[in-house]
Amino acid sequence: MHKIDILGLNRFEHPSKERIGCRGIIIQNSQILLVHELKNDFYMIPGGGHEPGETLEECCTRELQEETGYVVKPCKEGAFLQLIEYYEEYKYINYYFTCEIIGTATRNLTEAEAERNLVSEWVDMKMALDIFSHHQDYASTYEEKRGAYLREYTALHSAVKMEMIKYIS
Repeated sequence: MHKIDILGLNRFEHPSKERIGCRGIIIQNSQILLVHELKNDFYMIPGGGHEPGETLEECCTRELQEETGYVVKPCKEGAFLQLIEYYEEYKYINYYFTCEIIGTATRNLTEAEAERNLVSEWVDMKMALDIFSHHQDYASTYEEKRGAYLREYTALHSAVKMEMIKYIS
């Protein structure tokens, strides 16, 4: 597994809190499945927080089903990327998997996701890379979006570079 650290300018020297999450990359017909918060015009690779007692693969599968309504199976043995972000007192550890869709199920959004009107969208891979490449545009106005877009751009760029996914321009 490849490992990448992202060091926020506002990070504490010794983080006191840790959050683990899993995200799944699904590509079909040169498009990637993203989740889009319509209220904030905020895109992300689907995924979310790890719960006690579940494997990382189970977390990825559960989170993608809850957010997108797709039942997925990670394609490779384990995550291909561990991306660790350091912001303020937090250390965020994100595991990225490539996945394939094996079925559909009912979405189960959190209250916050429903409030932000979270939907899943198939987006051209070039467009997704372009969206996330503008992470620095949010540096002075929306730090959460800047950090998330930097994370997703780094993950997608790494997946292409490692040939985990194919990029067709």
